[in-house]
Amino acid sequence: MGTQETHSTDPAPTTTAGREALAAILARPSTTLVALDFDGTLAPIVENPEDARAHPDALPALTALAPRVAAVAVITGRPADVAVRNGGFEGAGGLGHLTVLGHYGAERWEASTQHITAPAPHPGIAAVRAELPAVLEAAGGWQGVWVEEKGGRAVAVHTRRAAEPLAAFEALREPLAALAARHGLIVEPGRYVLELRPPGMDKGVALLDHVRATGAESVLYAGDDLGDLPAFATVEKLRQDGIPGLLVCSGSTEVTELAARADLVVDGPAGVVRLLTWLAARAAL
Repeated sequence: MGTQETHSTDPAPTTTAGREALAAILARPSTTLVALDFDGTLAPIVENPEDARAHPDALPALTALAPRVAAVAVITGRPADVAVRNGGFEGAGGLGHLTVLGHYGAERWEASTQHITAPAPHPGIAAVRAELPAVLEAAGGWQGVWVEEKGGRAVAVHTRRAAEPLAAFEALREPLAALAARHGLIVEPGRYVLELRPPGMDKGVALLDHVRATGAESVLYAGDDLGDLPAFATVEKLRQDGIPGLLVCSGSTEVTELAARADLVVDGPAGVVRLLTWLAARAAL
C-alpha cells in the first residue's frame, strides 16, 4: 500500500522499491523520465470533461521541473491537442523536454516543435459511433448518460451524470463490449466512463516506448484511474530489469486499485503538483 502524502514532510514511499526509486531520482534527476496522466492527475475530475483544466499550479511546477530531468511526458486517453490546450502547454517556456502522448500514445505532441504526429484513425470508430445511439437505447436509455467523441480515434460513454451512475456503468459494460468487438475495438473502463478504442496501444506500451526513446535510467509515473494500471505494470517490469521506478497514485475514493499498488499516494492533482514542485526544488540543489 502507498502512504498518504502530507504537506509538512518530504514524500515518504512505504515500499522498498519506491524508496529506492526516489533515492535514484534524487541522485540523478537528469536521467529521470517523469510521466503523468492528465485527468485526475494533473487536472481535477469534473462533471463535464470538456471543462477539465490543469491545476493552476501544474504548469509552474512542470516548467520548473522539466529542465532538470531527462524528459516529462503526459500520457492520456484524450486527443493530444486537447491535453495541450487544457494543460496550457503550448508556447509555455521551459517545457522543451515535454511530450504529450495522446490517445494512449497513438498521437504525439512535442513542445520543442509544437507539432502533432498521428496515424490515420481506426475505421471501427466511425462504425461504432453510428451504431451507438441504438445500442444505448436498447440497453435502457439511461437518462444522463452522454457520449464524448475523441477526435475520431475513440468514443467514450460517460455515466457520471446518470441518476444511478454505477448501475448505468454496469448495465452498459456488456453491450458496449459486444459493439466494440464487432468493429475490432476494445473497451477501456474508467471512473464512470467506458471508452471504445483501438487495441494495441495503452499507457504501458506508450510509457515503455518513451523510456526506450529517452534512455531514461529511472522513472516516476503518476496516475489515478484503471487506464493507468498498464503503466504501473510497465514500471514494475522496468524495476525487474534494473530501472528504478516510483509509482504515484493521485488519490481517489472512486478507484482503489492504483492506491493498492502505489509506492506513494498523494491528495489528488494538488498533491501531484506539490510532489512535482518538491522534486524540482530538490533537483536544483
